[in-house]
Amino acid sequence: MRWAACVEYDGSGYHGWQSQPHASSVQDTLEAALSRLADGSIRTVCSGRTDAGVHAQGQIVHFDTEVERSTRAWLLGTNRYLPDDIALQWVVPAAADFHARFGAIAREYRYWILDRTAPSALWRNRALHSHSRLDAEAMNTAAQHLAGRHDFSAFRAAACQAKTPWRDLQTITVVRRGDWLRLDVRANAFLHHMVRNIVGSLLHVGRAEKPPQWIADVLATGDRTRAGMTAPAQGLSLRRVHYPPAFVLPEAASDDVGW
Repeated sequence: MRWAACVEYDGSGYHGWQSQPHASSVQDTLEAALSRLADGSIRTVCSGRTDAGVHAQGQIVHFDTEVERSTRAWLLGTNRYLPDDIALQWVVPAAADFHARFGAIAREYRYWILDRTAPSALWRNRALHSHSRLDAEAMNTAAQHLAGRHDFSAFRAAACQAKTPWRDLQTITVVRRGDWLRLDVRANAFLHHMVRNIVGSLLHVGRAEKPPQWIADVLATGDRTRAGMTAPAQGLSLRRVHYPPAFVLPEAASDDVGW
C-alpha cells in the first residue's frame, strides 16, 4: 500500500534532506522512525530535496509498505520515534499512481529577513539578519521581472543537476511588516539554490546598490557570476507542494506568524 505524509522540520541540525552515509539527514532520521514503527525497512520519496539548514512546513513524501497500520498509528507512532525538530503533520493512504516528486505541479518557498540593528535570539536559525534597512518595495518591484517562464541560469548553482534551466515562476512577492520582510515564491519547480540566489540578488536592490531593472538584466545574461551571493540557508523554508486536485491531500501547516 502506498502512503503519503507531510513532514515539518527544522533543518538547522541536518545536512539537508537527502540520505548521506557520513552525515545526519532528515531522510535517514524519518526512515529510521518509520521503520521502527513498521518493524521493517521503509524508504521514502520526497517532493524535493532541501539543502543543509533549510526548513520545511510542507515537505511531502510517499512510501510503500505491506505493513498494516491505521493512519493514526502511522502519525502518532512515527512522531513518538522522531526527534523534536522533525514531526509528521499528517499521514493518509495514497493512490497507487501518486508520486511525491514527479506528481507535484507546483512548489512554494518562503524566505524570512529581519532588518534591524539587533538580531533575534529566537529566530537566529529561521531568518537572515540584515543590519541595514532594506527597501521592500524596490525588492518587490525587482522580483516581478522574474515572474513567468524563463531560463534561470543566472540564479542556478554550479552543481545543479537539472536537465534544463527553464522554470515557470508563477508568483513572487516581497512584503514588509515592522522589521520583518517575507519573500514568497511559487514555481512549477526550482533549480539548485535558485531561491537563495534570487534573495541574494534582491538584497542588492534592497540596499539601493542596484536598481530594480538590474534583476531583469541579470536574468537576461544567464550568467551566474553577474547575480548576487547565495543567501544563507536558515531563512528558507519549503512551505507547500501542490498536486492535482484528484489526490485530495490535506493542507500543510502554516508559519504565517500573524500575517
